[in-house]
Amino acid sequence: MTEACAAEPAHQETGAAAEPAHQAALWDRFFRWGPYGLLALSAALTAATRTELMTESEAVAAAVLGAAALVLQLWWGRAVRTAPGPGPLGAVYYVTRTVLAGVLTLLNPFCALYAVAGYFDAAHRLPKRWVRAGLLTNAATMAGSQSGGLPPGRPAGWLIFAALFLLNAWLVLYFARLAQQEDERAHAREATIAELGRTNARLEQALEENAGLHAQLLLQAREAGISDERRRLAAEIHDTIAQGLTGIITQLRAASDSDSPEAARSHLGLAGELARESLAQARRSVQNLAPRELEHDALPTALQKATDAWARSTGVRADFTVTGTSEPLHAEVEATLLRIAQEALTNVDRHARAGRAGVTLSYMDDEVTLDIRDDGRGFVPHAARKSAGTHGGFGLGGMRARAERIAGTVEIETEPGGGTAVCARVPLVRHDD
Repeated sequence: MTEACAAEPAHQETGAAAEPAHQAALWDRFFRWGPYGLLALSAALTAATRTELMTESEAVAAAVLGAAALVLQLWWGRAVRTAPGPGPLGAVYYVTRTVLAGVLTLLNPFCALYAVAGYFDAAHRLPKRWVRAGLLTNAATMAGSQSGGLPPGRPAGWLIFAALFLLNAWLVLYFARLAQQEDERAHAREATIAELGRTNARLEQALEENAGLHAQLLLQAREAGISDERRRLAAEIHDTIAQGLTGIITQLRAASDSDSPEAARSHLGLAGELARESLAQARRSVQNLAPRELEHDALPTALQKATDAWARSTGVRADFTVTGTSEPLHAEVEATLLRIAQEALTNVDRHARAGRAGVTLSYMDDEVTLDIRDDGRGFVPHAARKSAGTHGGFGLGGMRARAERIAGTVEIETEPGGGTAVCARVPLVRHDD
């Protein structure tokens, strides 16, 4: 369907370009063969009215001039191939034909039919500054024919001739102006179509470049995601598994140094508990390397499950809410929001000492927001950033880094004793974009 829609404008442009070409071909045929037909019609009417309107000598002169007009047309049929547009040869042809048509009209008014051709091809045969003069000359010929022939036999005839000449002149100049405006519009349309073609070509090139850039950005995002997961895993190992192993070593040393069997068993029991807890932490860290929660569930469902699981494991009440119309998002966007929520809830568990938490996912026109709130003890943001930079913390900085990789932001609102709110804003990039 998309290909058909894309092909339709091209087909329309092709049809629009073919129509003027077809019209131009029709006019070329008329310019070549039209004068022959008009000359033949004038000759037929002259012959039919020869006895009523002409003397014998005028009839002979008309026949000679008609033959000359025929020879002129035959010559022009060859010459036009080398000089199709306005130029010296075209001007010679037009002026000679106009003179012949004018003299023939003096001999017989019906010969003005031959002069009609001058109305149509003046702009195609004469230089631009001569076109009006050619049209007015033909208007005078037509007015003479319509007034009964030239010269008029009485003063009233001259008045009739003048009125008819003004009428013909106005009509021919008016329609010539309309034709000129139409030509200008046609040239403007051709220029617009040509510019649209160039613009489409540039747009196609830009789309190709954007597609390449998009692929490159996705690759960079994946590579950045891998790097981020490595840092997260390093933080997990440092904060949980490494500490657990250190505790195990400490308990084993205490057991070996203890003189009391009961104390040694106590230390060994604690070492076993630490080992089991470290193993669980290791399994959890490995499972969280990739957002498997999104393999079978949409983002709202995955966040609901993650929130419920966190609440069960911590014993802290946690509510999850969705606002707006949910829709499938790009995989990178969903993974980023899920990881930010998990990281924020982990921070609540470790640091907030909260009695209640809430997670809200909001779909808006062009962005998605994720809010994680708690009623815990809060903290001083500047001090938290300084501590993170000194001790290598991964929480807040990791969330910001995740959001920034997809052109998003993470904002923190907190104060000591006032709880904490984490707000992540990312662009709404749909699954099929």
